Amino acid sequence: MSAPARRSRPRGLRPGTVLAVIALVLVSAVVLLPIAIIVLTAFKPVAEVNAYPPSLLPDAWTLDNVKEVTAELPFARLVANSFLFAGGVTAFALVFDSLAAYALARIDFAGRKVLLVAIIATLMIPFQATLIPLYQLVADLGWVNTYAGLIAPRAADAFGIFFLRQFFLSLPRDVDAAARIDGASEFRVFRSVVLPNAVPALLTLGLFTFVNNWNDLLWPLVFTTDADMGTITSGLTLLTGPGGIVPHGVMMAGSLIAILPLVIAFLLIQRRFIENIATTGLK
Repeated sequence: MSAPARRSRPRGLRPGTVLAVIALVLVSAVVLLPIAIIVLTAFKPVAEVNAYPPSLLPDAWTLDNVKEVTAELPFARLVANSFLFAGGVTAFALVFDSLAAYALARIDFAGRKVLLVAIIATLMIPFQATLIPLYQLVADLGWVNTYAGLIAPRAADAFGIFFLRQFFLSLPRDVDAAARIDGASEFRVFRSVVLPNAVPALLTLGLFTFVNNWNDLLWPLVFTTDADMGTITSGLTLLTGPGGIVPHGVMMAGSLIAILPLVIAFLLIQRRFIENIATTGLK
């Protein structure tokens, strides 16, 4: 006589899973709360923005803050400058960082380790310590209030070189050797063999570089004195009224418009980003 089949008991959530979900919800709430405050304050009337005690949800929704920020600032020009600045830095950094990282990771030459240590050591130098010499150099070249002055000093980055070097080291060298046996030049190996397998790393570095430069405030403030050459972040500082009074509703409306391109850029590349991570090493 065969043994009776065991009934499968429905599995409940484990305590560890429940705690992980609760922690995820709490962390997500903490991260999203400032964004929610920006969005909701941008559509509040001035009276509600300045009311005490403050409220999270507006009683009356309005577009006055958005209209005022677009009227007081050359917003289209500032957004275009931000795209040229952040996009230009990202494009040049990906080219120069990947070339330097490839040389440090895949080519044996004298002094390679010393050069790598020197590049990493620059990460320990505060950015503010090099700001005045950089400005003097840009001023001597006549690049103040120009796109060249904004982009050129950031065309390469020590972190990007180190990041891509570590990724290139993880790729197998067998394909490189096979390509060289077939007569491929070093640049051909770099372009046709290494880069196609490094798309996830390039997308990651590109996203971080673009976001960091888009959100940067100090750099455009120092290297541009003309309002028409400012970026969206530096332009928002012009909204401060007399006596240091900050129109919070208008400021939040400007901040909301400023982060929208970043959200759109992330939504556009996230699918390709995930697909390339899943297929890394299979090409």
